[in-house]
Amino acid sequence: MLSQFHPTFLQNIVHFVKKHISIPQIFASLILSVISLDLLAETRIAILDFELKDLTLAPRIPAEIKRTASIKPLLETELKKAGYMIINIDSESQKRADSGVGYLFDHHDVAADLGKQFAADYVLVGRLHKPSFLFAYLMGHLIRVSDSKLIGNYISEAKGPTKKLTQKTVESLTVKIDKTLDNQYSPPSPAKLF
Repeated sequence: MLSQFHPTFLQNIVHFVKKHISIPQIFASLILSVISLDLLAETRIAILDFELKDLTLAPRIPAEIKRTASIKPLLETELKKAGYMIINIDSESQKRADSGVGYLFDHHDVAADLGKQFAADYVLVGRLHKPSFLFAYLMGHLIRVSDSKLIGNYISEAKGPTKKLTQKTVESLTVKIDKTLDNQYSPPSPAKLF
């Protein structure tokens, strides 16, 4: 490809580079290029299906099961808006790794191994903890896959079971996750909830 240029043109470029650009500048440019490429790489996060821990007198009613199932897709949507790459771990793979209710939530090494199988950088293991009919907590453990370390332990309170309140609680959880990671999420402006 360089053969199509006139030899004088190439000599002029070489002369310019030798005269105006030093070896340390070239080295520094290469390092900055590599760093820039690394910054452009998206953070890869897997969000596991949230589990319901319902301590009320009427546990696991269909509405709560439905609300719990809605949390993962809501959270994935919010994290995508912030520029995170969502890694899908299918429910079947999650079930095979899980040894019972709360197991992945409490065993970060097993959750990290599951994330590693799907090339995730981080895994979020979540729970909807419902101690009362009046409120519930969205809880999340953010685990760094590379070393199986818990790097985020989050709790966001939902005061009521409505879809809008659940959405706002998911946005609150997203802010907390993003502060731990890339700090690039801007939640939607507050809207009237009722």
